[in-house]
Amino acid sequence: MPKKIYPNSTTAAAAESTRIPKQISDKQVEVLTVWKKSLLFNCNGFTVFDRNGNLVFRVDNYRAGNKTEIFLMDASGKTLLTIRRKKLSLTDNWMVFDGETSVNPRFLVKKPVNFLTTKDLAHVISCQGNSKELMYEIIGSYAQRCVAVYDSEKRLVAEIQRKEAKAGVTFGGDVFKLIVQPELDHAVAMALVILMEQMFGLRRSSSLGRLG
Repeated sequence: MPKKIYPNSTTAAAAESTRIPKQISDKQVEVLTVWKKSLLFNCNGFTVFDRNGNLVFRVDNYRAGNKTEIFLMDASGKTLLTIRRKKLSLTDNWMVFDGETSVNPRFLVKKPVNFLTTKDLAHVISCQGNSKELMYEIIGSYAQRCVAVYDSEKRLVAEIQRKEAKAGVTFGGDVFKLIVQPELDHAVAMALVILMEQMFGLRRSSSLGRLG
């Protein structure tokens, strides 16, 4: 690994976490380090570490693979969520499924048609039952790594932030923080990061794909 992108001590991690407000409860807020790079050669994707430097999530997308399907995996390579682009959609609409299933999607992520004139980046809609309720609203700027996710009660549940320089090392846009409140599933939060990359990433044309 060319440079250290995660804390190497619990002291550093604790100091970082104390600067993050607990918006909903007194439970521990998780600060993940997201590296927009696959651990596999000739792949695009993501590698995600916890505050202690342990690998927690990975996405390995072969460049020549299926352009409409992405797998979010745990450290061992088990698929946690499958993200599929919705067919015959005029805008970016993505379905998220548990595991590697292709039926009964968990939720839908939609880019607003008029997103250029609104602060909203995307809406997360429940696919459970017939209600189709709004679960989360995503606002901000993914290009600037300044994104907030709010639940249906307007409570902050996750953030994407730039990672501060440490020990003289400056991080670019490919390394950033994902701050997750305890009420939001970490895998769901990471799935939203993946979808922000698909919708607003600078290299979106080559970042999609499927693990073969």
